[in-house]
Amino acid sequence: MAENEKTLIIGCGNLLRADDAVGPILIRRMWEIGLPENVFCVDGGTAGMDVAFQMRGKDRVIIIDACKTGEEAGTVYKVPGEELEDLPPLTDIHTHNFRWDNALSFGRWLLKDEYPNDITVYLIEAENTDFGENLSPKVKESMEKLAHRLIKELGENTTSVKANAT
Repeated sequence: MAENEKTLIIGCGNLLRADDAVGPILIRRMWEIGLPENVFCVDGGTAGMDVAFQMRGKDRVIIIDACKTGEEAGTVYKVPGEELEDLPPLTDIHTHNFRWDNALSFGRWLLKDEYPNDITVYLIEAENTDFGENLSPKVKESMEKLAHRLIKELGENTTSVKANAT
């Protein structure tokens, strides 16, 4: 990470739907561990439109969310920004189905020159998205490993800052 580069990590998901909460829980865990300098975290929850506004002026954005593809629970997928170039068009969108991919498309349109150049999405395969508050063991383990990995990668040659939020 270049000096003075601002990175925003956004955790998306519903805290009341078990493994779907992995994004916001990962954000809370990173705050507990301690964030590197110039790394900011935000709990994007289920508010996709807010995600777009949080990206303004950041150099790099990392989005964390759950997914259900049918693969083994806890599998982590990394989606590089190049694969996000052709995002879905903003048609038939309302606040109840506005997801992170819609937020990226909306953000690109809204922020223009202030849209981040570097975007990466990490998806963690969910086992259970029923109503409940606890992550399944495999998802929790993958979330913990990803939190530490991101802090290590982003923190090289920077100082740790506790509870650094936007």
